[in-house]
Amino acid sequence: MTTTQYLDRPGGRIAYDRTGTGPLVLALPGMGDLRQGFRHLVPELAGAGFSVATADLRGHGESDARFTEYGDVATGHDALALADALSPDRPVVLVGSSMGAGAALWAAAERPDRVAGLVLLGPFARDGGGAGLVRTLARVALLRPWGPRVWSWYHTSLLAGRPPADHGDHRARNDAALRRPAHWRAFRATVAQTTHAPVEARLAGVRAPALVVMGGKDPDFKDPAAEARWLAGRLGGAEVLLRPESGHYPHADDAAGVAPAVAAFLVRLLRDGADA
Repeated sequence: MTTTQYLDRPGGRIAYDRTGTGPLVLALPGMGDLRQGFRHLVPELAGAGFSVATADLRGHGESDARFTEYGDVATGHDALALADALSPDRPVVLVGSSMGAGAALWAAAERPDRVAGLVLLGPFARDGGGAGLVRTLARVALLRPWGPRVWSWYHTSLLAGRPPADHGDHRARNDAALRRPAHWRAFRATVAQTTHAPVEARLAGVRAPALVVMGGKDPDFKDPAAEARWLAGRLGGAEVLLRPESGHYPHADDAAGVAPAVAAFLVRLLRDGADA
């Protein structure tokens, strides 16, 4: 069992844990999710020879809820601070889910020397392409007292009807975290403040090799496959892994197919880096 650790940041602390030994992989969850969302991916990566740190977003899980800035850029700064603290002498791989993928992209453009590779799971890299309910949720559905229940339902719907066997436990953990008043306010602030425009503006500056993993039934995109191809093209030909039956969290609802593929990509990345 891992122990929660904390990194001090301006405005609060970021909670994270770490598993395994080897080159560092830093995983960033999506909005409204917890670092335990990577629970099916971490063992595969640790077993492949990586040290994996998973972090809670600002105002989520065990991270503090007293920050004033949220969203992709703030999360990207936190990711770089964690990279500097946990792997000061070696670039890291950033794994991002949903909004966390946008933050990872921004960080890779901001500090290319610190990011050796990217794994982007159901990534948001621009505004306006989603078919999901996030904008509506931000305006109406997230208002108390029904907001946490609405998010709980929506969060599960993103799994496209394929929740893993332990999803009930993960959902209960997530629901409990968001029921805390300060964390619920922070989550709403995250929804309100998040725009992916700064990420799209920096895509040309991303130099790290990337793997884009997209679920073919991701309800947050009108055409998930087209979105994956668009992002791969903007990144200069990133690899694409499309899982046709998966939703917005392919690392959770299709772990058996996704986790080994991610591990294989990272092993190749490490090997190619050593040979360079």
